[in-house]
Amino acid sequence: MIILSVDYGDARTGLAVCDKFEMLARPLCVIPETDHDKLLEKILAAVKENRVETVVWGNPINMNGSYGERSEKCKDLSQRFEELSKIPVILWDERSTTVEAHNILNVTDTRGKNRKKVIDAVAATLILENYLSYRKNNK
Repeated sequence: MIILSVDYGDARTGLAVCDKFEMLARPLCVIPETDHDKLLEKILAAVKENRVETVVWGNPINMNGSYGERSEKCKDLSQRFEELSKIPVILWDERSTTVEAHNILNVTDTRGKNRKKVIDAVAATLILENYLSYRKNNK
């Protein structure tokens, strides 16, 4: 099954996708968009272009396990997307993925504008890798 992951941000949203065998997750793109309607249209276009069957939407749960304002925003936007697309959306705990993405980019010495361009797509890839691991280990 082809799965797309979303790392939503106020200014930039990262997308990642896996192959139909769910073996490899790869960064797809970063969408620089602040307008929710336009953002949802662009995600929908990526879903159609890549023949996505399920979307995993990163949910920024607080480190103590509580659901804050940011989590509610993601939940609301993911529900709107699911209604528009008619594709199942799974909210997925994304705690620490952005920190991990920064660590990966530190190792590759990606800095400045280049870092800003890819950080959200790397975080989306980590979200998807975590979800694929879960699926593999819980069949």
